[in-house]
Amino acid sequence: MQDLTAVRHPVCGTRGMVATTEPLATAAGVRVFARGGNAADAAIATAAALAVVEPNNTGLGGDCFALYFDAETKEISALNGSGRAPALLNLDRIEQDGFSEQLPPHHAHAVTAPGACAGWFDFHARHGSQPMPDLLAPAIELARDGFPVAPFNSRLWEIGVKSQLHRSRGGRELTIDGRAPRAGERFANPTLANTLETIASGGPKAFYSGAIGESIVAAVREHGGVLSEQDLAAHISTWEEPISVGYRGLRVHECPPNGQGIASLIALNMLRLCEIEGQDPLGADRLHLLIELMRLAFADARAYVADPALQTVPTAELLSEAYAAERLRSFDPKRAVVDRVAGSPIASSDTVYFCCVDEAGNAASFINSNYMAFGTGIVPDGTGFSLQNRGHGFSLDRGHPNALAPGKRPYHTIIPGLLTNEVDGSLYAPFGVMGGFMQPQGHLQVVVAMADDGLDPQAALDRPRFNITDGTAGGAVKLEPGIPDETLNELRARGHDIDKSGGFLQVLFGRGQIIRRDEAGVLWGGTDPRADGCVMGV
Repeated sequence: MQDLTAVRHPVCGTRGMVATTEPLATAAGVRVFARGGNAADAAIATAAALAVVEPNNTGLGGDCFALYFDAETKEISALNGSGRAPALLNLDRIEQDGFSEQLPPHHAHAVTAPGACAGWFDFHARHGSQPMPDLLAPAIELARDGFPVAPFNSRLWEIGVKSQLHRSRGGRELTIDGRAPRAGERFANPTLANTLETIASGGPKAFYSGAIGESIVAAVREHGGVLSEQDLAAHISTWEEPISVGYRGLRVHECPPNGQGIASLIALNMLRLCEIEGQDPLGADRLHLLIELMRLAFADARAYVADPALQTVPTAELLSEAYAAERLRSFDPKRAVVDRVAGSPIASSDTVYFCCVDEAGNAASFINSNYMAFGTGIVPDGTGFSLQNRGHGFSLDRGHPNALAPGKRPYHTIIPGLLTNEVDGSLYAPFGVMGGFMQPQGHLQVVVAMADDGLDPQAALDRPRFNITDGTAGGAVKLEPGIPDETLNELRARGHDIDKSGGFLQVLFGRGQIIRRDEAGVLWGGTDPRADGCVMGV
């Protein structure tokens, strides 16, 4: 369904499409298509360009996850490009340093080995077709020559400068005389250009060792962390089997834990057992149902998501129909339950999400993140990027599956999504909604908008959303402007702790991208109106 009265309409194309939060990054991906590259090539060029134009949200100091759809085989591969805790970091050290409840988000102990660089090269090795130096060239040009900073991102940049970057001597590399660049102001990052040129010629080894690796370790150690050269040298990406559930004739694919994509699948697996046809999409009955199912899903994700290499995660049981039916029995259509606890299936930001689809129908659903704005705010001297704070996602409870441990990956909020047609496994759409714990909630809401309500990608992204703000089962709920007051009042009457947020605070509701491929091979792209997004087709 296409709303011809909408402010934005979907973009159409046939020879390739890129959807991102930033027009200059979109242009970098489209440039690759013009040279004959495929979706994976475009994704790498786009990821690198975003690292330049949105260094607060993403970069070489962060992690990445990706799903790739191969049009010829219809196979989907899942890349886990997340880093691990240092070998010398354990709960005894954390307690010794005075932390007992949660690892502070800006402390150097929150730095895990940055996985993005290895992730880009591993993604290219399996799916790319063009030389890496060619794919990194647009990003290098942007960093060397400078670019005008987009309006929305300039505000996020300013927040990060004030809250994080002042903590690090190298932080000035990401400022203009100590301040954030203003909207439309040109910003160049020559040190990042040098870093990108180094890895373009030397590959990931040039990042994880040598001058760059030494600078990373020195910065972390200067700020009280224990990351070592050995931790960087030991980092590897992993290829995983995607997890999925069927929903209304589609199959919804996510990366498996340690990512939280399973939370959206748990909610959709319950929702598929419910009848919602005929409901007002912005009415109290629909939103009450989605919020309650999301609370149940968050309770399970918080309890069970951990590094599957070191903990057993009951993924199959959590996504079984029997478990979905069991969890649904606690749903009360007239009353909110805000103290949800995890079930027993066996006897919690700043990020960029983008997607690319090529003419053949190959698709890349890709997400790259520093976590919170500029991550820890620690900038290794002479590198032009900040280091993530993903270690903040660990639990300090020794008995929890997600408890911090040496060499362990933490609970990760960033999740790419992908939809295929259930009947033949063909591509329907890569999609994603970034923003910390908003991400699985955003996935739930845009899938419902397309699959249940027949909306096109742009309309699905335009629709007002709810957000359980902290990703806990009992978290307060924010509603976006556009949801009727009578809905808000009825939800309050049912027991929800709920309020509206508008203006700049709409960043709470995520920023998404979708590219749908129809039966004729036409690409329909949408980009979130809550940011500086741009979708382009060729």
